[in-house]
Amino acid sequence: MAVLFFFIFRNSGASVFKTEKISRGDIRSACIATGTVNPITTVLVGTQVSGRVKELYADFNSPVKKGQLIALIDPSPFESQLEQARANLLSAQAGLAKAQATLKESEKNLGRKQQLFKSKVIGTSEIDAEETNFAVAKAQVGLAEAQVVQAEASHKLAETNLQYTKIISPVDGIVISRNVDIGQTMAAMFQSPTLFSIAQDLGKMQINTNVDESDIGRIQSGQDAEFVVDAYPETVFNGTVTQVRNAPVVVQNVVTYDVVITVANPDLKLKPGMTANVSIITGIKNGVPRLPNAALRFKPKKTPPGITAERGQQVWLPQGAEATPVKVKIGITDGSYSELIEGDLAEGQEVIAGYAEKEKK
Repeated sequence: MAVLFFFIFRNSGASVFKTEKISRGDIRSACIATGTVNPITTVLVGTQVSGRVKELYADFNSPVKKGQLIALIDPSPFESQLEQARANLLSAQAGLAKAQATLKESEKNLGRKQQLFKSKVIGTSEIDAEETNFAVAKAQVGLAEAQVVQAEASHKLAETNLQYTKIISPVDGIVISRNVDIGQTMAAMFQSPTLFSIAQDLGKMQINTNVDESDIGRIQSGQDAEFVVDAYPETVFNGTVTQVRNAPVVVQNVVTYDVVITVANPDLKLKPGMTANVSIITGIKNGVPRLPNAALRFKPKKTPPGITAERGQQVWLPQGAEATPVKVKIGITDGSYSELIEGDLAEGQEVIAGYAEKEKK
């Protein structure tokens, strides 16, 4: 850590400068953001049929397995619908059998009439009538077949709806939210109501952070991150940037981007919804010459005669009661110090970091 040195020039009318030495040390640049801790995968389990919740087999924090029954919608109405559909299917199948028998009989009658017509025993009108009967019987068979297909579809739908009364967990995980109670009626007419939220694996979590557009250019996948949560203020958790999403989030004309940080959670300390104060490490330099940021911010109250302040970054050196500018080029910064890349400066040299007291009148 650099040591502050105070030099006081007590010439009449002169300012008193506070200086600090150029030092060599480590700099770690970070981007500060806030975010929310979330499970990596959260599955919303809903119902595709309307009805009253009859049983619940899972609750908050319940571990569940894929295929496990976790709730039951009252199946009675759907069982009745299935029985009705089964009866309609049997009726349609019987109608088809009757139509097929009628067609077969009409086909035989037509054959006999055709023989009699060839023998000129009957006239044209009778053979025409029999051909019409045969065509009608054939059409009735087609209609009956369509009715059977329709009844089979209704029967299959009734079976499916009955199966949907059993709410099954689609994944292995832990129930983090239960949104229904026994006896509650669920209406699935327009959208599927959510009954449970299941986190697939709480041992791995992710933080969705909002990074300002001015900082997003420094963020890349694979960078390390550190964060703390209010529940454990003394514990620093570590994670890794896994995704920088391109979709902008605009709130009151402020543009941010969602940066996803993945973190291991083996002891389950981190819980969904926690607020995380995140530092994303964007650069680390060890043993480099560094300037105090206070020196980069310093501007003399009056530019000394004959001195023209240059554009760009610069620091000021004390020259008696005056200050002389030196142009510099800096690299990464940690907020307190910045890496010195170029500049006519040497390690241990003092630069002005501010005024120690007001100017004497």
